[in-house]
Amino acid sequence: MEERRYLSASGARIALRHRQHSASCGELAVRCPRLRLRSLSAATSAAWLAAYGLFVVTENSMVLSAAIVIMLVGLIMYLHFVKIDQESLLVIGSLGIQVTSSYASGKESTTFIEMSQVKDVVINEAIHMQKVIYYLCILLQDPGDPQGVSEVVPLFQSSKPRLDCLIEVYKSCQEILEQRKTPPQSS
Repeated sequence: MEERRYLSASGARIALRHRQHSASCGELAVRCPRLRLRSLSAATSAAWLAAYGLFVVTENSMVLSAAIVIMLVGLIMYLHFVKIDQESLLVIGSLGIQVTSSYASGKESTTFIEMSQVKDVVINEAIHMQKVIYYLCILLQDPGDPQGVSEVVPLFQSSKPRLDCLIEVYKSCQEILEQRKTPPQSS
């Protein structure tokens, strides 16, 4: 298992962990930046100052109680539904591709795509806010048209790795997918 450091599209530090289980099975995991205590403290302090300002103006203690409840509920929802710590891609040449997102709260979201549905894994580009960004995606084969693509499934949407990291993931995926396409050689 090797781990390399890269940057995301926003400039944050991310880590790519590559584990090759066998020639036809590999796991790639991108660890996103951890929740920063400094930014969390700044947001909490700003909300508390605003709530205290409202309390001073209104002289109603319900404002402070509401601020406590809203901050706690907001933080729990952010950790459970928004903040992703790690995104992983498990490619098993004979079975399929499993995409897993691990949230800061411990919750995991997993999607499995059967290999018979996978047409290819590609690096795509998009224009976002006057700059070109790259992203890795899985092309799903159209059941009605073998040459067509029915759906594009983007990967690593939260971590948004830069092109150098995506190229390494792409090459690993293509090595496994190529083994699926080549027939086994008999002696």
